[in-house]
Amino acid sequence: GYTNAGKSTLFNNLTASDVYAADQLFATLDPTLRRIDVPDLGAVILADTVGFIRHLPHKLVEAFRATLEQSRESEFLLHVVDACSQEREDNIFQVNEVLQEIEADKVPFLMVYNKIDLMGDFPPRIDRNDEGVAVAVWLSARTGQGLDLLRQVLNERLGKRMVEGVLRLPPRLSAVRAHCYGLKAVQDESADENGNTLLTIRMPQKSWEQMVKRFNLDRQTLEESESGLRN
Repeated sequence: GYTNAGKSTLFNNLTASDVYAADQLFATLDPTLRRIDVPDLGAVILADTVGFIRHLPHKLVEAFRATLEQSRESEFLLHVVDACSQEREDNIFQVNEVLQEIEADKVPFLMVYNKIDLMGDFPPRIDRNDEGVAVAVWLSARTGQGLDLLRQVLNERLGKRMVEGVLRLPPRLSAVRAHCYGLKAVQDESADENGNTLLTIRMPQKSWEQMVKRFNLDRQTLEESESGLRN
């Protein structure tokens, strides 16, 4: 989101952490990572990133690239907006421009309109498109109004991007087993008569794709494994 939109305050309330939050430019310079638990999803890693500004110079984009790349590598983005800012729409446009420059514009996202506590009696709410998909949440990170709606939407949107089922691993792929446990993706484990490990897993689609690439899983292993997986 744009600088001073309330990203760190939202991050703090969602994770019960104490990341520095201030009304000033670049109060957050490095991405801060915390784990949160989302009902029906399990562990989710949340990253607090640097605030974007209007006409961010290309050299500055390069300087912050490691920070900004957290957005590109994410499974899902929360685009936080200062809902009561008179420049709200322009700020949204500026953020989208930077996301496009760092090639993060194809990552699924949710608009989070923050600071409704400064808008009178404006109630927290969820906006949905014609297909019923949640596209925006209106809330106050400072007071906590609407955080329950945000968690509800995270469950809805991320739950549709999960890979789950039984993964069959021969002994030579013990590193894959360890990786799945590291992701908190294992729900059950057993073995078959051939000595293969059977893991009942549930993980984000992107984590699954990254694991397949990282461990160079061959076609036979994928065919054996994916027969019981669905998303």
